[in-house]
Amino acid sequence: MPGSGDSRPDPDALLRQAAQEGKGRLKIFLGGAPGVGKTYEMLSEGMARRRNGVDVVIGVVETHGRAETEALTRGHEIIASRPVAYEGRTLLEMDLDAILARNPRLVLVDELAHTNAPGSRHPKRYQDVEELLAAGIDVYSTVNIQHVESLNDIVASFTRVRVRETVPDRILERAEIEVVDIPPDELIERLKAGKVYLPHEATRALGHFFSKSNLSALRELALRRAAQAVDAQMLDHVRAVGVGGTWAGSDRIVVAINELPGADALVRAAKRVADGLRAPWTALFIETPRSAQFTDRQHGRVAAAMTLATQLGAAVATVPAANVVTGIQGFLTDARATQLVLGKSRRSRWFELRHGSVVDRLIRETPGVTVHVLPLDDAPAAPEPRQRRHASWGAPAGYAITTLMVAAVTAIGSALLSILDLGNVALLYLLPVMAAASLYGLRTGIFGGIAASLAYNFFFLPPVGTLSINNPENVVSVIMLLGVAIATSQLTSRVRAQADLAAASARANATLAGFLRQIIGVEDSGEAAQMICDDVKRLFDAQVIVLAPSPSAGLEILAASDPGYRLDTMDQAAAGWAFDNGTAAGKGSGTLTASEWLFQPLRAGDHVLGVLGIARDAGGDPVRADQLPLLTSLIDQSALVLERLRLAAEMRDLDAVRTRDRLRAALLSSVSHDLRTPLTAVIAAADQLDHGATPDLIMTIKSEAARLNRFVANLLDMARVEAGALRLHIEPVDLSDAVTSATHDARRALEGHAITLDVPPDLPLVRADPQLLHHCLLNLLDNAGRYGDPGSAIVIEGRHRYGEIRLAVIDTGPGLPPGRESEVFENFRRLEGSDRAIGGTGLGLAIVKAFAEAMGMTVEAGNRDDGPGAAFTLVFPTALIVRSVAPESIA
Repeated sequence: MPGSGDSRPDPDALLRQAAQEGKGRLKIFLGGAPGVGKTYEMLSEGMARRRNGVDVVIGVVETHGRAETEALTRGHEIIASRPVAYEGRTLLEMDLDAILARNPRLVLVDELAHTNAPGSRHPKRYQDVEELLAAGIDVYSTVNIQHVESLNDIVASFTRVRVRETVPDRILERAEIEVVDIPPDELIERLKAGKVYLPHEATRALGHFFSKSNLSALRELALRRAAQAVDAQMLDHVRAVGVGGTWAGSDRIVVAINELPGADALVRAAKRVADGLRAPWTALFIETPRSAQFTDRQHGRVAAAMTLATQLGAAVATVPAANVVTGIQGFLTDARATQLVLGKSRRSRWFELRHGSVVDRLIRETPGVTVHVLPLDDAPAAPEPRQRRHASWGAPAGYAITTLMVAAVTAIGSALLSILDLGNVALLYLLPVMAAASLYGLRTGIFGGIAASLAYNFFFLPPVGTLSINNPENVVSVIMLLGVAIATSQLTSRVRAQADLAAASARANATLAGFLRQIIGVEDSGEAAQMICDDVKRLFDAQVIVLAPSPSAGLEILAASDPGYRLDTMDQAAAGWAFDNGTAAGKGSGTLTASEWLFQPLRAGDHVLGVLGIARDAGGDPVRADQLPLLTSLIDQSALVLERLRLAAEMRDLDAVRTRDRLRAALLSSVSHDLRTPLTAVIAAADQLDHGATPDLIMTIKSEAARLNRFVANLLDMARVEAGALRLHIEPVDLSDAVTSATHDARRALEGHAITLDVPPDLPLVRADPQLLHHCLLNLLDNAGRYGDPGSAIVIEGRHRYGEIRLAVIDTGPGLPPGRESEVFENFRRLEGSDRAIGGTGLGLAIVKAFAEAMGMTVEAGNRDDGPGAAFTLVFPTALIVRSVAPESIA
């Protein structure tokens, strides 16, 4: 079994190897950043395998227009991509069924972290790869380090870019990894040469993601993650074949925690060693029969040290063992640890002669492991009274029953003395000794041995009836009986202690399995949280509460073991800290210890779902050290269940949103087309009226029909945007002409307003779709005409500054509510700024934003700085400016 310290094959490792039988092999080409040559290397190796007679096909490859990469695809058979219709567009995805039907020996699948189009069999490409592997097909694939799930937040912390497409770490753990690596300077040169991105994209990338410092950090992460995967695979292999030794391909550090003062210093020292070696580390506590005698203060020290280790990034483990040395050695062997950190307290010479030294034994008996020994305290610690002292000496009933058993054996021996010699009678006394040791412990067994030797001497050895012995041989018999009794008691007591530890471990596993079995079928998060509270309260005899983020702000109580319980200010602060920082807070942790509650985050991946609080009514420590691993396991399982429920709820909401969007798009398209037909006839009839009506009436018919036509056009345009059916015709546009044309067409909407055109004629041309830009300006002018105060001026201002052109439509009116400026671009949203009724559908500005983004521009909304009113600005970035002119001087 794990941790036994022998060199037999590990059954779990053998099962993992057996599970891979018949499945394909996965090889991942891992890179630190785009452009290092992962796809090129994958295609090159695939070509080499093909020349060696292997049946190789390309499932999907993204060449990104690189000629040298495209050249490598020509020698391969390529499985045609599968078209997928999505929101009016056709997307191309890897044809999984075609590859399975083709059944090659090896398939090349690029971009493992890719998200498949909606409607595909699997939402992620790595799931397609898993199905190919299950079918016995080998797969070569590529991935960048920022797409690894466990490193996603680390990469985002220094690149300021968080990727949404990730691959679970388990995929890398089972794969053969080849790191494709080039120095940062060489990659930057490739970027400048246009071999990674287009020139204008490369310039922007060099200033952000592709800085030398970022590339160096990404390169180091890729190398370290590959080394970890190789190390884990090597350990799994040596465990499966039963090879002994530490196999120090990389350092693995273990710190042994005890109940003495200074355990936290051991944890910090181990953290410094691990950081210096950049190695994984584990905080280990050995649970022996002596642990049951710990005081509350000693339990608190162990719990605090384990909590500190968790906060510092260590794995924690509690291992039951007969003694500390055996437990540490077994764990070191199983973990293939290379370094051990432990403390040595000051002990008297007499204590070490009686009990020995754990440190000395580990140094002598643990070859191949570097041992770091730290003094725990310069002064001897004050003696602490042991808890439940009466229990350590055994129950009085045990001594009474042992005495009765010795008396019964004495009676039986007396009855059989005529047919048994004295040696056989002495053997009978071993029975009550073994029974006492196994039933009541070591001390009771020793008492039974002494009582048996005295009874044998008094009743059977001459002179009978006295405790004196005349024959020296009988003296030897009594001594041997006492020695055998004591040795038997020790052995029996040790077996009993090991059985108790195994039973405790089995109870913990059964508790965990039963807990998970109860809540796994729950479909409501509130019901699941209540079951979590009830079970944790039953197991730990403590008050339990689960808090989750509320839609408004802060945390709210989702469930509690006592429904009427409420948290005070300090408790709420500790719970908020645990949620915000993803670490424990409250009593027994290192943060906000004034709270009576210990709050543990419910974490699933890099997402904190809520916090679980635990406290004792009596005011003691919320969790003892020996209970901490069980609580941690329960919290992990609870977080997984709550995460499953959250994802299921999000999928239901997403399906509802998609259904609503499809219905709305269909409605808009239908209404738009049905209204446009009669509107076209009205406009045509008004154009042909040359008598029989006044000119004002004809103008009214034409303008109102044109206005209604724009409304219908807006509905149709929004349907086109949401369906992804927008077609762009980009060409150079003169903004002065575009503004003049839009102002003329919007003259009816601008009636009653003075128009000020402040667009310099020497502004550079911009790249845009003239029709879409015209729609944007019409909607902005219509909005200004409706919301501007009657008789006020509307200013159209164009400026070329800081390498971009800003075209603003400025009105004098109520303006926008502070802090809600961005809401005006939402569909069907109208933010009324005054008490007067203002018409409109709330689609005009949403269309402006959609059209602007489609053309590569941005649109901004805000209030004027020089008085009341709003300003809407179209921003043309440098990439859309046709020719460069000297920007206006900045005053």
